[in-house]
Amino acid sequence: MDLEIYDKTEKGVPEKDQKLIRDVLDFAGSYIHLADNTEMSVTLVNNDEIHQINKKYRGVDRATDVISFAIEDDNDDADDFPIVMDEELKEAIPENVGDIFVSVDKVAEQADYLGHSFERELGFLCVHGFLHLNGYDHMKKADADVMFPLQKEILNAYGLKR
Repeated sequence: MDLEIYDKTEKGVPEKDQKLIRDVLDFAGSYIHLADNTEMSVTLVNNDEIHQINKKYRGVDRATDVISFAIEDDNDDADDFPIVMDEELKEAIPENVGDIFVSVDKVAEQADYLGHSFERELGFLCVHGFLHLNGYDHMKKADADVMFPLQKEILNAYGLKR
């Protein structure tokens, strides 16, 4: 997977934590059988910045832990002008699934509140956002019954157990 990580925090996120993000998302990509040429980004921010993003794009006037912006959605208009490619060309063109924003402040707050490591919470939020980018959701019980066990399976298999 081609993963770009952008650190927009004031203090800077240590390389070991950026490596964890890279490793856990590569693992999650393999776990759900994503193509190797899949692209996405993770932007690490503080509470103030994610608060502004949450307010602007979701209409929620508070900081949150993770926000995902998927490139593809269930919009049927995408097929109005289909592009026909042979399989070889299709496999050569990367598929960008979207962008995740993670509040590093919330990672620390929630890890402390929940009594587990910063690394476990960081991995959890990145996998949670990653699954949203790949079509998983939890707004309906039936969807949550699929997403949450898969999220737990990925984190446990990677070694970030609660």
